[in-house]
Amino acid sequence: MNEVRTLFVNFWICRDSDKESYYKVKRDIPNFQKFIREQLGWKLIHTENLLKLEKRPAHAEPFMGIGEFKDIRDYCILCVVLMYLEDKEEQEQFLLSELIDYAETQLKDCMPVDWTSFTQRKSLVRVLQYMERLEMLRVYEGSSEAFGAESGQEVLYENTGYSKYFATSFPTDISAYESWQDFEKTDFEEFQENRGAMRINRVYRQLAVCPALYWEGNDDADALYLKNQRQWVTKYLNENLGGNLDIYKNAAFLTLDADDCYGAVHPRDAMLPEIVLLVCARIQKELTDQKLEKKENECIDMTQAEFADIVSSCRNEWNGAWSKEYREMTDEKMFESVLEYMKNWMMIRCDGAQVTVLPAAGRMTGFYPDDFKGGTAK
Repeated sequence: MNEVRTLFVNFWICRDSDKESYYKVKRDIPNFQKFIREQLGWKLIHTENLLKLEKRPAHAEPFMGIGEFKDIRDYCILCVVLMYLEDKEEQEQFLLSELIDYAETQLKDCMPVDWTSFTQRKSLVRVLQYMERLEMLRVYEGSSEAFGAESGQEVLYENTGYSKYFATSFPTDISAYESWQDFEKTDFEEFQENRGAMRINRVYRQLAVCPALYWEGNDDADALYLKNQRQWVTKYLNENLGGNLDIYKNAAFLTLDADDCYGAVHPRDAMLPEIVLLVCARIQKELTDQKLEKKENECIDMTQAEFADIVSSCRNEWNGAWSKEYREMTDEKMFESVLEYMKNWMMIRCDGAQVTVLPAAGRMTGFYPDDFKGGTAK
């Protein structure tokens, strides 16, 4: 297996902090460069200090984004900090107070700024700690967390220079864009003369970075390409990423072997994935018992209340086997946790009060032994 998977797992690889991985991946670039360029259509940034694969997806999905961020404000502050660092030289030092003054000036026209507000200070702290983790910033003196506790705290930072590689580049002016759909249009719809290559990139990107590739009808262009070129798609994915390509009526999945996984996987050894396996099993049983009806596209529609009943029934039957956190969790919090997890793994799609159960929910199931009596609470 080549080293492209290391680039998939990491946002980027910095030579300063991970010299071994940097050189290991660098030496292997010739083995996966063609796959990156032709099948995925991605850009590989390669400098003397950094390796980064710009993993632009085929479609925006609920799980995409920065996991540490809690609010849109966080992303706005991130953009402003990146702008601030644009004018800083590599290894140049600066004070948090200088950054705050700049951020306030840039943000005041689009959002209220009040650093005496705890929530706004925490937003800035989340951004700074995220940038520290990616090594765009180094703390030379002080602590970012201290500003979250009390405004007026000073921190001395050093700019590493990596921030200039954070944002991806686009072939057109994006200043007038208003939604994520505009970015997808730029990638795949505007260049009609190259539709064949765009379709190839779209299919490989979805299979490579998303839990599933779905389509509605037999005339879907991506589905037709995938089915007609199944042998080659399977070959290129397996050679570079491992796993097996599974194609169904309205869906396709790249399934990794249990002993050769990388990145985030489902299921994993944790309580929430275990609960979701039980929920999937209950949905499958109700489908078999004809309490639920599957549509032509292999999906199942239900209300959020009906979905909550399924989660609740699993909890009532099996919570004796669950961890203390989930045994004591409120019904509302339990429902939200399961809903969010299944959305992120493309097992369900939500539209208002409507929940659509997607084919991925039918691929895996979980159960406890027949002689399980409910466990012992601890």
